[in-house]
Amino acid sequence: VPKQLLLIGGKPILLHALEKVERIAEIGQVVVTCPGDYLEQIEALLRNRNLQRFRCVPGGATRQESVYLGLKALAPCDRVVVHEAVRPFVTVEEYRRLLDCPEESAFYGLPIPFTVLKGARWVEDIVPREELVNVQLPQKFPYAKLLAVHEQARAEGRAFTEDAGMYHHYTGEPVRVLPGSEYNIKIT
Repeated sequence: VPKQLLLIGGKPILLHALEKVERIAEIGQVVVTCPGDYLEQIEALLRNRNLQRFRCVPGGATRQESVYLGLKALAPCDRVVVHEAVRPFVTVEEYRRLLDCPEESAFYGLPIPFTVLKGARWVEDIVPREELVNVQLPQKFPYAKLLAVHEQARAEGRAFTEDAGMYHHYTGEPVRVLPGSEYNIKIT
């Protein structure tokens, strides 16, 4: 069973995340990417909860591919918010702060409270932790630019673990880091 369908408080993790989005009228369309084998089950879950702005599409083999497929399934729009189903404790207020942020690209992040060293088998260098940030979602971007960035990464066969880093890599534009929350955990 995909972890987004596991229960917290008697409710699938996915619903905890989506019910927050449902309360934000400014978000006009929502595409949920999901494992193909669970597409009908997730669609039924959304229907049963009367989540009408939501539609499901099969996801990809990687997170990056799933985001790309979600972007392709959206009707063109000005901006897009990317979230992950396994971050169920995001708040409506966090969504609103992200949407109200004046910068066109932004995400939540936390300072890294521990030491990080560069090197796999041997220490190669010290990485100053004040230069690092633990990435959280949701994230927002201009829709057309994020889609172009995903298409460029696909054309080059490059893999990224999240969108803010990929967006900055290809556009060179700054992406605003908003103060994150210890509560907005990813269930892994």
